[in-house]
Amino acid sequence: MNQETGVVTDQITVLLADDHSLVRRGFRRILEDDEQVKVVGEASNGVEAIRMAYELKPKVVVMDLSMPELDGVQATKEIVKHLPDTQILILSMHAEDNYVRNALDAGAKGYLLKSAIDVDLVGAIKTVAEGKRFIGSGLKYVAQDTDDELKRLTNREKQVLQLIAQGKSNKEIAALLELSVNTVSVHRANLMEKMNIHRTAELVLFAIRKGLVAPQ
Repeated sequence: MNQETGVVTDQITVLLADDHSLVRRGFRRILEDDEQVKVVGEASNGVEAIRMAYELKPKVVVMDLSMPELDGVQATKEIVKHLPDTQILILSMHAEDNYVRNALDAGAKGYLLKSAIDVDLVGAIKTVAEGKRFIGSGLKYVAQDTDDELKRLTNREKQVLQLIAQGKSNKEIAALLELSVNTVSVHRANLMEKMNIHRTAELVLFAIRKGLVAPQ
């Protein structure tokens, strides 16, 4: 707050990304009570979140973990790759270590359970806006084991695996990742070989077990 003019300075600009409009409206109402925070946009899926982040360049993106098109982890990877000054706060219903680790390893600065939003949302946004890590109450970040199966996969193979587990076809994955269908097919074959998995259903179960996607 500028003491002479009474105008708020250095507001934290926030993009809300959640596929439920009522949820976004609830977030907005919580944030409107704090004059240091300003909501500059809303996105309803991962692809839209990436596009709007590029356009608006918010200080913080409040990102739901489970969204259509691209999920929160996928969208986080793309945003932090191109906007290093934008911080990502992941919101989720999942408290398991795998989900926290995958979100933070993707580049998110914070992870907050949706059950704690009323209490912690504003504080979490202010923390990550400063470039500090925020992990919600009852959660912990466990570093990836060096011998973990996921270490065998490249980042692109992980992306393809996540999208396969979300039910996307090779053609849909190619469009989302801006790759050729043939390239996606090669990635699919490579990760199946590396994991010694030969059926799509088994890939989905593996991705859920590793916390790469949330069970529906």
